[in-house]
Order: sequence, then structure tokens, then C-alpha cells
Amino acid sequence: MVGLPPVLANVTNNIGVLPGNISGALGYRGELRGNGGTAWRLAIASVAGGVAGALLLLVLPEEVFSWVVPLLIVLACVLIIAGPRIKTWLSARRVALGAPRTVSGKLALGVGLTGVYGGYFGAAQGVILLSVLSIALPGGMQRANALKNVLAAAANAAAAVVFVLISEIDWAAAGVVALGAIIGGQIGARVGRRIPDLAFRVVIVAIGIVAIARILFF
Repeated sequence: MVGLPPVLANVTNNIGVLPGNISGALGYRGELRGNGGTAWRLAIASVAGGVAGALLLLVLPEEVFSWVVPLLIVLACVLIIAGPRIKTWLSARRVALGAPRTVSGKLALGVGLTGVYGGYFGAAQGVILLSVLSIALPGGMQRANALKNVLAAAANAAAAVVFVLISEIDWAAAGVVALGAIIGGQIGARVGRRIPDLAFRVVIVAIGIVAIARILFF
């Protein structure tokens, strides 16, 4: 909207939204208690993905991933809707196999790939990450959302380091985005923590649909 070239806009946006990720994580600190081990283990995968995604942004043409974005958001919305049924099935399967409910390699890989996407493009990264976490981990949407904020912050921070070192950044624009993101992170956490799981899923899907429409038609 303000005329920045696409790559510069993407890099600047990554720097700007990082304080918002941290702000949201702080707003959800109550839900993060007792989840430090899970957050740290998954954050390692998210950081690795964020670095890889940032490097891809700087060396590949935008068209490589841009056509995939709407499909990923659709998939994330479907997973958000079907999440309770899938989680019930996975829980029953774990019980039948006697598998422990810990962070699996598959979940770490999924988080890492989401980090690659976040470092490269970032649009609806939170929706995709939330769908993965809400299905793979025990607990409700609030726990998944708290972890999502931490992991998105990890991926964006890792990508931000790469961008600061080797890319141009519009710091004035990043500062404006950061201010709004910090305020939004606090408001979002206050509101989000009060929303029941079903309503939370409806809101996330609505946001996903708006994002798809925005990418495809505007």
C-alpha cells in the first residue's frame, strides 16, 4: 500500500511483526506455564526453518511460493475445522500403540517447515502453525495459541537476524508496524484468552478466508 518493492516490504514486515509475536507470547504467559520444555524443543525447529526461509527469500523469485499460499491457508482452515476429530483419532491411536505423548519428530518437522514458510513469506503463518499444534499436542486451542506465539517469534527472530545482516530494511516502516503489532499482541491476547475453543476456531477460519480473498482478488 505504501509502495515498497515486494522483497523489501516482506523483509520490513518480518522485522515489524516480531515485537507483536513477543507481545502476544507475553500476553499468553499464563498458558505457557508448564510448557517450557515443549516450547524450547519446538523453537529449535522453528529457528532453523526461519533461517532457511529468510535465505530462500533473498535468493529465489517470489513466484516460487506465492502461488502455494492460498492452498496452504485453505489446508490450515480445514485442519482447524476438523482438528477435534483428528486429535481424537490420533489420541486413540497413541493409546493403542502405547506411544508417549511427547514432541515427536513429525511435529518438529511440521513446525520447522512452517518456520521456513514464515521466514520466506509469512502470510497466515500463525493460522498454519495453530492448526498443526492444535492437532498434534494435548490440550485446547488456548495452549496451542500460546505456543504458536512463541514459535512464530522464534522463526521471525531467526529470519530477522539474517535480514539485518545481509538485506536492506525500511526501518521507519518497520517501526510503525512494530508499534501496531505490540498493541495488537496485547489486545489479541486479552480477547483470545476469553474465547471458547469453538468460537476461536470460527474466528481463525474467518481470518483465513479473508486472507485468501485478499491474496487472490486484491
